[in-house]
Amino acid sequence: MKNLNKRYRTENLMKIFFALNTLAVLTPLLIIIVYVIVQGIDAINIDFFTQELGSPSRAMMGRPTGLIHTIIGTFVVDFMAIIIAVPFGMGAGIMLSEYPDHKLNPVMRVMNDTLNGMPAVLKGLLAWSLVVRPMKGFSGLSGGVALALVMLPILARSTESALMNIPWSIREAGLAVGLPRWRVVMSVIIPASKKGLVTGLLIAFARAAGEAAPLLFTSFGNNYMSSGVMDWILGPVDTLPQRLYSLAISPYKEWHRLGWAAGIVLLSMVVISFVIARVAVRDKKIK
Repeated sequence: MKNLNKRYRTENLMKIFFALNTLAVLTPLLIIIVYVIVQGIDAINIDFFTQELGSPSRAMMGRPTGLIHTIIGTFVVDFMAIIIAVPFGMGAGIMLSEYPDHKLNPVMRVMNDTLNGMPAVLKGLLAWSLVVRPMKGFSGLSGGVALALVMLPILARSTESALMNIPWSIREAGLAVGLPRWRVVMSVIIPASKKGLVTGLLIAFARAAGEAAPLLFTSFGNNYMSSGVMDWILGPVDTLPQRLYSLAISPYKEWHRLGWAAGIVLLSMVVISFVIARVAVRDKKIK
């Protein structure tokens, strides 16, 4: 009986220890979130979601000012980044996990680790060399490429880890019924690991969504709405991380308020993306 009570006390102490550690991790995050909301909530209004930024004189004269072009540009650049990064990142992860004996895997692993450790600003310079310089102009496409370079190594690693968690017996069962290896991977392994794959995609997206440095060399920014669909892709595009940085270092108090509001919107976009993805992959209970 004495030994059992000792175990209960130890268990309760460990629960308290883990709770305190969780609180220590979440407290700075909660402080940041609350501070951003308090500073920027006053700038959240209908004009913020319907008007463009324009010149500094517009805000100083009290004219309607907003960041609608920035929000649209963020969606455009992030969407292009996902389109570019997902096939290559997940493809690399599948190669590393399902074909471990392939001759390219050692080189791919080293390159992936190198890209993962590379500062984001260097990835922006790489995108500038690959896209901006040949096209002779900044563009939303180059911004998408820069963010895709940020997402690629994270997607590759997370995909490899998610697939490796699936028992090899499942692969052997698929091969035993005569399915080719690629069909086993696409029809059995990937659906079985969808939660891990979605989690990896969310982590990669959250990592890229807040990057401003790569976008300074690629999408560059724009204070006004683009006039056509192709202008969003082939012309300078404003994004929330880059605009938040620009507003924060500006000398105008009116723009500082917009910067805090941009932080609220960016944070909300990431949280909403997490919620939607989690709901989409949630297992449905059979009644």
